[in-house]
Amino acid sequence: PSRTMELFKDINRRFNAFVQKIVQEHYTSFDKEHIRDITDSLIGHWGDKHLGWWNLKHPLTCPLVVNKCLVHACPGFDTVATALSWSLMYVALYPDIQKRIQEELDQTIGRERRPRLSDRGTLPYTEAFILEMFRHSSFVPFTIPHSTTKATVLNGYYIPKDTCVFINQWQVNHDETLWKDPSAFNPERFLNPAGTELSRTESEKVLSFGLGKRRCIGEAIGRWEIFLFLTTLLQQLHFSLRPGEQVDVTPQYGLTMKYKKCESFQIKQRFPMKSSP
Repeated sequence: PSRTMELFKDINRRFNAFVQKIVQEHYTSFDKEHIRDITDSLIGHWGDKHLGWWNLKHPLTCPLVVNKCLVHACPGFDTVATALSWSLMYVALYPDIQKRIQEELDQTIGRERRPRLSDRGTLPYTEAFILEMFRHSSFVPFTIPHSTTKATVLNGYYIPKDTCVFINQWQVNHDETLWKDPSAFNPERFLNPAGTELSRTESEKVLSFGLGKRRCIGEAIGRWEIFLFLTTLLQQLHFSLRPGEQVDVTPQYGLTMKYKKCESFQIKQRFPMKSSP
């Protein structure tokens, strides 16, 4: 009955067809002695293990390669790109927040080297900003669908076996009983009173990667990628919006929620580039 669900299913059908085409092209030109990318690697792995090379002319008879590519493309690439897109929009919308992140980067890392994963624990405000970006944008509003393996009761609601269920992450991230002024963008809500450390209690309330044993398997690498890309960008560049232009950040529905294409970004180099180890 939901038109929105039909849109979601249509997006998935079109995306699946897109990935199938890419996989087909890789099969056609596949050379096991010259692996070009992750799709070739998957073809080689599953071809050797399951298909035999005589089946390479019919790659879609084995959906494993297509499904593996989908698993990497959807959560692995689109979500990281969307997270970075929202991050840059927020620092452009809130220049004082951008300035504080860059001051923390300058004081902790300096300008002679690039950020590393080992810097995460020394950049509490930057980490708080990333958490607030996850919470405020909630660009993955629902988890991927799961299914109940047995009949269960949750908070008084009976859920039969084999029921398709989603976690409404957007609602949790904007629940007024959990968050003070949830509509405001405020990274400091994740810091201790002194502003020197992340509050573990507040941090664990943010839902972006699901819950429990079936939460996103790529959560760790996703967080690492976002941290490294964002800190590197903000260390080197300053982001702003052209003065006087209105920016529409109303989320657009899709596999992830993105804002409309923005032509108002201005990017400036913060200081002369230097080679780094």
